[in-house]
Amino acid sequence: MRIPIIIILVSLCWFFGTANANQEVRFTRADGESLTAVEIDATVNRLMNSANVAGLALALISDGEVSYIKAYGMADVAGKRALQTDTVMYGASLTKSAFAWMIMTLVDEGSVDLDKPIQKYLPEPLPEYEDYSDLASDDRWRVWTLRMLLSHQSGLPNWRWFSDSKKLEILFEPGSRYAYSGEGIQIAQLTLEAGLELDVNALMQERIFDRFGMQRSSMIWREDFRPNFARGHSEDGENLGHHMRDSVQAAGSMDTTITDYAAFLAAVMRSEGLSSDARSEMLGQQVKITTRHQFPTQFPVDTDVNEGIGLSYGLGWGLFQSAFGPAFFKEGHDDGTNNYALCLDEAGRCMLVLSNSSNGESIFLYLADALLGKTGLPWEWERYVPYDH
Repeated sequence: MRIPIIIILVSLCWFFGTANANQEVRFTRADGESLTAVEIDATVNRLMNSANVAGLALALISDGEVSYIKAYGMADVAGKRALQTDTVMYGASLTKSAFAWMIMTLVDEGSVDLDKPIQKYLPEPLPEYEDYSDLASDDRWRVWTLRMLLSHQSGLPNWRWFSDSKKLEILFEPGSRYAYSGEGIQIAQLTLEAGLELDVNALMQERIFDRFGMQRSSMIWREDFRPNFARGHSEDGENLGHHMRDSVQAAGSMDTTITDYAAFLAAVMRSEGLSSDARSEMLGQQVKITTRHQFPTQFPVDTDVNEGIGLSYGLGWGLFQSAFGPAFFKEGHDDGTNNYALCLDEAGRCMLVLSNSSNGESIFLYLADALLGKTGLPWEWERYVPYDH
């Protein structure tokens, strides 16, 4: 009987030692304040309960390394499945930033020229592709470059189905202003696939997912995700399911986990797999943002309200000057999905949030303030209205 007792005692010592060690995990904010795991958990749980957020996964990054990661709440409220750090969640538009990073690896090796008009890559004029026949009477597409498309200067709406006509239209002179466009990102994908005969799915797998150990990430649904995936939830907690995408869309088909995307974000901070010049270009200002809100793109209203923080766009990422220096960010939004990545470049700190709740974005401002310090996040432009406003 002595051996089992010893084993039990050793196990208990290990468990309580680990638990105590975890409680002492500290994350230092950009302003120098130190947070324990207990304090982080208390903040997240309080905000989730107040805003009725079904599930949320959080990662914090310090100096290019993931220093804190945890999942809270439910992956499926009706099914009573808890969210875990390896639960597959819909990445939505976080896909765009990973796609931009992959393109910059092609730029690094000289395979792609950001400033070469896409018409010189495509074997046929763009309107001859079925999805873009609406542009047959508007030659302005001919000036588009990958730089314009990745920085949302194409003049296209976010998606054509938001317009009354449901047709694709160029709304303003390409290169003259910023207007977020998933349509533009899809044309960038077409340029690589039809113009350069590249397989975007294979490139994303090789240069992003495999390189950074993202074993549970994919541009299309995989059946091995089924035992542990998150369902989206509406503001009222209604189960919205999980769209199991069967086609690659650079604008937003990626499934991922908090563990996987945090590994990618940490690599971005380290500039792993990308030259410093390419990273600087990607995270450098390509276009100034003068709109009061990010959406709708069809009816921009100019303002100088965000001039003080230098709100702008790079290649695949939004940019602003935070209270702690240059910051870059990317959101991911769909019904039942609210994701946010925010990095303070000079301070070496990032916050990544994946939420399977339409209420998730209502706590992004408070999470950033509590976990990074008061960054000056442009929450109004992004329409991240706090739950208690």
